[in-house]
Amino acid sequence: MGYNAAPLERLVEQFSKFPGIGRKGATRMAYQVLSMPAAEAAELAKAIEEAHTKLHRCKICQDYTENDLCKVCSSPKRDHSVICVVESPRDVTAFERTREYNGLYHVLHGLISPMDGIGADQLCVKELLARLHDGEVKEVIMATNPTVEGEATAMYLAKLIKPLGIKTTRLAYGLPVGSSLEYADETTLYKALSGRGEL
Repeated sequence: MGYNAAPLERLVEQFSKFPGIGRKGATRMAYQVLSMPAAEAAELAKAIEEAHTKLHRCKICQDYTENDLCKVCSSPKRDHSVICVVESPRDVTAFERTREYNGLYHVLHGLISPMDGIGADQLCVKELLARLHDGEVKEVIMATNPTVEGEATAMYLAKLIKPLGIKTTRLAYGLPVGSSLEYADETTLYKALSGRGEL
């Protein structure tokens, strides 16, 4: 317990759980919340609570949605023959910003990482495979981050998908190795998408 009053200290502790937020940043955020008018602070608390209670995973792609199906999966305008496989819902947002991709998505909610004890069974792999048996899907794009874990996950999935006779491609390396899709600009993402190659 620091010098702060207990409720403030608890708030700092909660903020410091966010990735990339140290104690200094967490303390700044806590004081920012304290300086808000009561109604604004209540709105923030309500937004956090509603995000947790109203959002759940889409029955098809596993992205977050308020309904049974997300907007992408339920849209008749999307190309249902292509699925872009990503690590997290944040990556879907990144691709949608490009306005260049018109297919569907599949969110794995993580990557295979033996060092962290994460295997394929802890990811949404079976949900992906279940989507590939009706003959509608012609291509699966592996859009996992260009990291060791991202590569391992893409190769593992490609081995499972190829025997089904479905084209399996990987994003081209317009993306710097070790970077995160979330922070890539639209042009880089578009180039990586358009220059993808078969695995």
